[in-house]
Amino acid sequence: MKFRLLFFALPVLIWSCEPKELSESERWEDTASRVEILRDDYGIPHIYGKSDADAVFGLLYAQCEDDFRRVERNYIWATGRLAELEGPDAIFSDLRANLYMTEAEAKAAYETAPDWLKKLCVAFADGVNYYLATHPEVIPQVITRYEPWMPMFFSEGSIGGDIEQIPTPGIKAFYSAKETDVMALNEPAVDRESLLDEPKGSNGIAINGKMTASGNAMLLINPHTSFYFRPEVHVVSEEGLNAYGAVTWGQFFIYQGFNEKTGWMHTSTQVDFIDEFVEEVTENDGKYEYQYGDESRAVEEFQISLKYKSGAELKERPFTFYRTHHGPITHQINDKWVATKINWDPVNALIQSFTRTKLSNHDEFKKMMDIRTNSSNNTVFADADGNIAYFHGNFIPKRNDGYDFSKPVDGSDPKSDWQGLHPVDETIMILNPGTGWIQNCNSTPFTAAGKFSPKKENYPFYMAPDQENYRGIHAMKVLNEASKLTLDGLINLAHDPYLPAFAELIPMLIKAYEAKGVGDPKFTEAIKVLETWDYRTSKESVAMSLAHFFGMNFMRDHGNINNLLTFNQDENTKIPNPTATELLATFGKTLEEMNADFGSWNTPWSEINRFQRLTGEIDAPFDDSKEYTPVGLASGTWGALAAFGAKTYPGTKRLYGYRGNSFVTAVEFGEKVKAKSILAGGQSSDPNSPHFYDQTQDYVDGKFKDVAFYREDVEARMEERYIPGKR
Repeated sequence: MKFRLLFFALPVLIWSCEPKELSESERWEDTASRVEILRDDYGIPHIYGKSDADAVFGLLYAQCEDDFRRVERNYIWATGRLAELEGPDAIFSDLRANLYMTEAEAKAAYETAPDWLKKLCVAFADGVNYYLATHPEVIPQVITRYEPWMPMFFSEGSIGGDIEQIPTPGIKAFYSAKETDVMALNEPAVDRESLLDEPKGSNGIAINGKMTASGNAMLLINPHTSFYFRPEVHVVSEEGLNAYGAVTWGQFFIYQGFNEKTGWMHTSTQVDFIDEFVEEVTENDGKYEYQYGDESRAVEEFQISLKYKSGAELKERPFTFYRTHHGPITHQINDKWVATKINWDPVNALIQSFTRTKLSNHDEFKKMMDIRTNSSNNTVFADADGNIAYFHGNFIPKRNDGYDFSKPVDGSDPKSDWQGLHPVDETIMILNPGTGWIQNCNSTPFTAAGKFSPKKENYPFYMAPDQENYRGIHAMKVLNEASKLTLDGLINLAHDPYLPAFAELIPMLIKAYEAKGVGDPKFTEAIKVLETWDYRTSKESVAMSLAHFFGMNFMRDHGNINNLLTFNQDENTKIPNPTATELLATFGKTLEEMNADFGSWNTPWSEINRFQRLTGEIDAPFDDSKEYTPVGLASGTWGALAAFGAKTYPGTKRLYGYRGNSFVTAVEFGEKVKAKSILAGGQSSDPNSPHFYDQTQDYVDGKFKDVAFYREDVEARMEERYIPGKR
């Protein structure tokens, strides 16, 4: 009998020992107690957590402290709710997000994730929600509660990534046509003004030990993004996470950065990984079908209702959208529906993005790359074993050689379908080339390692349609001349002021002057300035001012300056250069505009080219009458490695930087990792913070700060220590 009583009492005892389930607020507090944030003397957050999930919680909390509005906007955009913030003009951006994944599908994807990834997603949501709970003065604009499934919409670091390459005008034309019976979509006209935009992309350079003073490998991490696009962070856990670098606002993994043993730098790729399939669609009894070989397949239909801001209220607009097995219908060519197929595998993309941060050597890194979800990037790599490597693209569909996939293909023919993905070993890679260096500046991989580069004829065209650019030309020049580099030497190399585009363009102008303009007083003095120029930018240079505006007008009048590069010219086609008369007309217009805007063309570059940060707003204002920092850097269009894209804004005549060098790091691997970094402006978006503008002068001068990577170094430079919610 005593046995029976004890037997029945045992479950009660076990039940009473089970941990009490925490409420949400208790869970937040419990997680926060396992997180420590140390801010160094530049305000950079170093986040320490017991587990990876704890570290992610602290990472999101710290990001929200530094710039909640950018965290918020990224998720508003990614989850398809931008029109709730910006009004009806954004509704087709929201529709595009839903074409590829609805909220229900994001939740379903989250449920398929491995448990460890789910924990990170929960920690992401908890970190943001805890920030909002402890900062009641911060009022969310659209999303009032963050959920663990939201990172499914935002699974790789290039915000926008693949989906942003699908134009919304085509979506608008097609889905508005469904309502209005307007049935045509014309090809957009060539927009030469878009050539004037600062190139989107990045530089990555890896150098092996034979080129460095220490004998250790080095990596230059040099993204060219819009300013304040990514903050600088350091995240550490007791589960082996110890990564430093740049994170896109709202993401829980270091996108471009390094750990103690490996470093990775992503540059935007032109690999063809998006295809359009022209579908044969018919309507039967109110339902759509499409032809696929001998089959008639049902077109999937989805009903959604999207909200948009109208004045002070929210309205809704219903849509029916369509998908075939190729993907969603995104536009129409004449009377044909077109489906656009892209990489969409959010769970594996998140797995790849986070796994990348914890690897120890090249072999592990290459194995991670075989997950093959990083579609929009090339990767430049270095490690503590002395390896340097390059991967051109990652997600690359296999295709039938009988089709030209640079154009829409016949979706009704099964032979046009993708035939799986190329394994990493079939893609364009470089490992430890004889040059001792690898560079990629959003340029062709066939010059990435000089004479040791891969050969174009060994790969299908769709693997590398990338053209050469002047940044790539510049990188090869300085690397061929480099030796015994230190970290400071690598930084100086990355700020070399030479501009190879003008070494080609300005002699053309001078030759035109000698042929048609000699003796014309309108040109004489300005041409003299250019004749003695060494094509190097500086704050004091008048030639730089002249060349910049002449180069911009050259592209307006005559097309892309990259077309002057022999590499980019078709073997059977010689691209004609402008005539002497045409060049002088462009130059004359340039001088007139500079005289009107600045009082004289004879104006030093730094009186025109400026860095200014007046507020922390996402759409920042600029003002010619307000304080600024003069800048001698130049646009990546001209081949500047340290790119500084600047333009005028409403009400200004001067140029203000908006894109280019943003977060830059030089890393040296060895027994211990060493690094130096710089950030455009500063870490904080708060104008009242000492870290709002504190890196600006050093950024302009190319003077980098030492990175505090090891705990003792962080402690030595610590300004503040706190746990989330207790600052």
